[in-house]
Amino acid sequence: MLDWLKQLYEIEWIAGLVDDFKLNFLDGDRWTWLLEGLGNTLIITFFALLIGVAIGVVVAAVRSTYDKNEESMRQRGGIGFFLLRIVNAICKVYLTVVRGTPAVVQLLIFYCIIFAASTNSRMIAIVAFGINSGAYVAEIFRAGILSVDGGQFEAGRSLGFNYPQTMIHIIIPQMFKAVLPTLCNEFIVLLKETSIAGYVGIMDLTKAGDLIRSRTYSAFMPLIMVALIYLAMVMLLTWLVGKLERRLRKSER
Repeated sequence: MLDWLKQLYEIEWIAGLVDDFKLNFLDGDRWTWLLEGLGNTLIITFFALLIGVAIGVVVAAVRSTYDKNEESMRQRGGIGFFLLRIVNAICKVYLTVVRGTPAVVQLLIFYCIIFAASTNSRMIAIVAFGINSGAYVAEIFRAGILSVDGGQFEAGRSLGFNYPQTMIHIIIPQMFKAVLPTLCNEFIVLLKETSIAGYVGIMDLTKAGDLIRSRTYSAFMPLIMVALIYLAMVMLLTWLVGKLERRLRKSER
């Protein structure tokens, strides 16, 4: 076995790969940079998703409420319709601006303008990615709410619930079940999108690979390793989403 490994190492291109691996990751314990970057990437993704879900629920509830009740509320008029109309307009502007501008530009605006006095780059990235994700999650939730049969609203009213109670206790739980696979896919997209966090000086996974490259002047091994780590995480999440979808289909039978 040892002789076979020795012969394999003597093959020139394999020996070059081994030396390149040692140079980029083992020398100077540079592999710890990748570990730190991976940790920051996962932290930013997780908390940004929580913010995105919170924003998405609120925006989707406002937008779907306005869409479903616009005509009836317009006929009744009053301050309630006026306020809902204003909030709905704010939500539409938010969705238009966030979905119409690049995520990297939004991140730089938060870092260089809105939170210019802050030194907590990771917090800024979490907020920026959370607000960005919230726009897409809101549309996912809105589609899920509108897909719920209208009879469910009537059932809630027959039980004595008002509109907010019907949404909280009846509509939103059904909506979550319908959009959960799509929401998991948004998590995958967000995970990859955080690769631009290095623009504001955060040691994320991509930045760690770039830092290794700047020290070793070797681009192949660091970039391929970063790509493989992202690929492994996405494949794992995709497998989990597929398993979740199969379980949801079984529960509906």
